[in-house]
Amino acid sequence: MTKKVDSITIVGGGSAGWMSAATMIRFFPDKEINIIESPDFPIVGVGESTLGHINRWLHMLGIGDRDFMVAADASYKHSIAFTDFYQKGSGRFQYPFGNPVLDGLDYGFNNWYIMKYFTPWVPPSDFAYSHNPSTTFAEMSVMVDENDGTFDNFDPKEDVAYHIDSIKLGQWLKYQYCLPRGVNLIPKSVEDVVTNDAGVETLVLSDGTEHSADLYLDCTGFKSLLLGKALNTEWISYKDILPNNKAWATRIPYTDQEKQQVGYTNCTAIGNGWVWNTPCHSRMGSGYVYSDKYVTDEEALKEFQEHIGRDDLEFRKIEFTTGVYTKIWNKNVCAIGLSAGFIEPLESNGLYTIHEYLLALVKNMSKGYVNAWDRDCFNLTARTMYDTFATFVSSHYKMSCRDDTEYWRDVTESSVLRDENTFTPYVQGDFKTLHSGKMVREGFDPGTGQPYIATGLNYFPVDDMTISSWSYGYNQPMETYSKIAQHTYNLLQERKEKWANAASKYPSIKEYIDSQFYK
Repeated sequence: MTKKVDSITIVGGGSAGWMSAATMIRFFPDKEINIIESPDFPIVGVGESTLGHINRWLHMLGIGDRDFMVAADASYKHSIAFTDFYQKGSGRFQYPFGNPVLDGLDYGFNNWYIMKYFTPWVPPSDFAYSHNPSTTFAEMSVMVDENDGTFDNFDPKEDVAYHIDSIKLGQWLKYQYCLPRGVNLIPKSVEDVVTNDAGVETLVLSDGTEHSADLYLDCTGFKSLLLGKALNTEWISYKDILPNNKAWATRIPYTDQEKQQVGYTNCTAIGNGWVWNTPCHSRMGSGYVYSDKYVTDEEALKEFQEHIGRDDLEFRKIEFTTGVYTKIWNKNVCAIGLSAGFIEPLESNGLYTIHEYLLALVKNMSKGYVNAWDRDCFNLTARTMYDTFATFVSSHYKMSCRDDTEYWRDVTESSVLRDENTFTPYVQGDFKTLHSGKMVREGFDPGTGQPYIATGLNYFPVDDMTISSWSYGYNQPMETYSKIAQHTYNLLQERKEKWANAASKYPSIKEYIDSQFYK
């Protein structure tokens, strides 16, 4: 049924609730925007790492770094690093932000793989260094806020993200953006939800009053009070491909901030899961993501404390279920954030799904009226985004070669990737690509993170068999490929040295933030 939306009520505060309120008041300033924020329920607030996509959302809302950086205790990040994910003790590789630099590489990423075949001592971590200057910025922990062409296609506006205190971000949005623009705050709890055939009819609040709206945004976290409980929307579990279900989280004070405030989120694989480290400006956030199928909570806490070398901090246990609702927008309820579904913390997807779902929602509400077509379009967009991301995250485990614990032996042999379309780019590329001289297909999509993760985990589309096949099928001597390898090696060495030398002239991330926002 087509319905005009004049009033929107957001249930739940936190980062999801206040990001929703900010987005709604920005794009629909003439509508009645309410947010019901209960003072009785704690905020999860584990999302302390973002992806570069958040810059588009911030720009659309007219929010600049100078507006929120100090209030949200934010720092900059250029990349996500993965340590010991390939094998125990294998070291770190990066997944940097921004598009890869493929200038001078006639065969795209295949140039590097050919070079790797002829120079096997080059580590897989070199792949990110060779194709993206953000890798250099991340490892050097410098802040580059301009590009005169030295860094090729690096975009200082989009190829940088944030380590951020999500609770503080929500509070800044609440008091500095939403309330001054007319968002109506209702500081009460929802005691009951009355439904009808159209969805939610009314909300019964803690003081006995009732509240109704044309559209409800469910930002109640894992409870999913409206979408899950009230509307009984069907849930799809993802525990077959994403087995982790708990995390221990803490905050770690700096002991050497200049060294520890790095330009990347570090994810370290350990015995029964992995540990994140997100350096905000005043402290670091850290957590151990694990599955209680393999380790008890007490054992996991001890394992986490031994990893970080601290047992004197405050540790908080978080329980979660991986999965998603079949309809994220069902009838007159749309879920945003954890109430819609959860993948797991790997790859900083928590805040990402919030702002991307919100932008998709705005697009499908733009004409002022909504019907089944708008809901279906949103659900297709949101579910495709979610399924693709979940498959991407699961590949980090499936492509690992760790076998040192029962956990790693099981997760590397878990169910097949759920989204076959996402799986396709990992398979062997088209041999004809190399010899046609066109970048049609290389086995990896250069616009995604797949090549960085797969290569870091020692998956190479071009290998001994590929080179031999090319040599035989196209009657090309091995010398042809050896020359390509030598050209590539020289070009990439020169490029990496150029980036490193230029980056060394920029301030550290700590120095930059102190000088720009705290002076």
